Amino acid sequence: MNYTVVLPAAGSGKRMKANRNKLLLELSSKPIFIYTLEVFDRDPNCDGMWLAVKEDERQLIEDYVERYSIKKVKGYATGGAERQDSVRAGLEMVEPCDIVLVHDAARPFISPAVISELVQQASESGAAIAGVPVKDTIKKVRDGLITETVDRQDLWMIQTPQAFRYELLLEAALLAQADAFLGTDEAMLVERTGHAVQIVESTYENVKMTTPDDLIYGKAILASRLQGE
Repeated sequence: MNYTVVLPAAGSGKRMKANRNKLLLELSSKPIFIYTLEVFDRDPNCDGMWLAVKEDERQLIEDYVERYSIKKVKGYATGGAERQDSVRAGLEMVEPCDIVLVHDAARPFISPAVISELVQQASESGAAIAGVPVKDTIKKVRDGLITETVDRQDLWMIQTPQAFRYELLLEAALLAQADAFLGTDEAMLVERTGHAVQIVESTYENVKMTTPDDLIYGKAILASRLQGE
């Protein structure tokens, strides 16, 4: 089943300790976000990509897209103050479609198989998101003291892509805007409308490039994949 994807790409390099958008940092001589776009560009079920970008970075990102021959980028929305604002701006530009995915442009190692499963689940239930079971012991801490050890059996670390019926996500995003509600991800906006959200097990490689340590991990993933070719 076909889908459209919105990619928020208007972030900063603050946690990466960079003086520019972390997406423009390179892994093996290629910008992080280009690896991400290439996954969707190669997927025959992807009808198109819409990027939400900073206005002052738009031309630079367009140049990269052209340089690396990314064919499925359909347009650019202006990113907002919050990630949620950027996603909503992208949704409002997308031509109405059946299934829309939202994916962090800073997650370059998403599996095509996971994308396919998310699209299938979203087409059946309306909403599905990627995640992986928590591996570490989780404890609640207050004022430097442990207050509770949390049972990790039912805990998942949530990733993107997150897949939805287009009208469902757009309605949830506009409702959040009207209510001045700020969520941590798109699923949270949909959850507050009362709609159930399915979980699809992803991979631990689908890490978001956020800190300098993530870049080290990303380079290791790339090296491993090159060895496997």
